[in-house]
Amino acid sequence: MSFIIRKGEQKDMQSVLDLITELAVFEKEPNAVEVTVDDLLRDGFSENPKFKTFVAEENNVIIGMALFYERYSTWKGVSIHLEDLMVTQSKRGIGAGKALYTAVLNYAHKNKCKRVAWEVLDWNTNAIKFYENSGANILKGWSVVHMTERNLDTYINENI
Repeated sequence: MSFIIRKGEQKDMQSVLDLITELAVFEKEPNAVEVTVDDLLRDGFSENPKFKTFVAEENNVIIGMALFYERYSTWKGVSIHLEDLMVTQSKRGIGAGKALYTAVLNYAHKNKCKRVAWEVLDWNTNAIKFYENSGANILKGWSVVHMTERNLDTYINENI
């Protein structure tokens, strides 16, 4: 293995943002990323961090990342939401994605989480096969629902 997996640090946040942006392009949403390095630093490294990261590093270069956070399931209890798992295009296929995935699942297991959940695009067949082969369940019949900041403002202004 030519890379290591470690906890993300403040110094890694520009690389994490670069990977987030690369993921947005892959997911056909190239202009969707609004978060900044300053946001990642504030939200990930404050007194009450909003997320955690693992990074894959090869020769002092970040080649992949997994960003996740704890949440609470009313059915199960303490859970993890895996927001993004990304390996840069040129480094796919060397095992970094699986190693990052394993690091998140190991964190969840060690912390006695009842579930790890995430979304996957229905056209991302490679990811779907990987997740199914790992024992994950792909839930059919559920739709992801988002309320954007703009729509939230509109709703609140019309209903409060």
